[in-house]
Amino acid sequence: MTKILLLSDTHGHMDDTILKYASQADEIWHAGDIGSLSVTDQLQAIKPLRGVYGNIDDHIIQKEFPENNRFFCEDVDVWITHIGGYPTKYNIRVREDIQRKPPKLFICGHSHILKVMNDKKLGLLHMNPGACGKHGFHHVRTMLRFVIDGEKISDLEVIEIGKS
Repeated sequence: MTKILLLSDTHGHMDDTILKYASQADEIWHAGDIGSLSVTDQLQAIKPLRGVYGNIDDHIIQKEFPENNRFFCEDVDVWITHIGGYPTKYNIRVREDIQRKPPKLFICGHSHILKVMNDKKLGLLHMNPGACGKHGFHHVRTMLRFVIDGEKISDLEVIEIGKS
């Protein structure tokens, strides 16, 4: 059983609330727009971190994190990218690959809109944790946490961490 904290769009912001939830997870996943390596340094000091760079991230962050991160967490095929779109409206950059070989869990950020939805056609779960940074049009800062146990994804929880 692996407890995951999923966040995105920090835009260089880190605070004690994010760090508190990070310390409760087994792994932290960041879906891009990190903003500063100080964000990921603080998270990595607490727990293992997987992430991707986003469209605001500079060449320094791009050297540390890939554009796409596909891996297995236990028995779940996971794909994280920053700009991925949504079921039936995937971004052209990922559309062909996701249709050819869909993961079980597809994660993206970018929109600053928390959304979790099934793609019944491809048999995958899509997650966007919204944004937990303070820059952007979102009104409430959000993250997600959930559990992966074998091939099962469960105990999904929305974390609201205040106004942006």
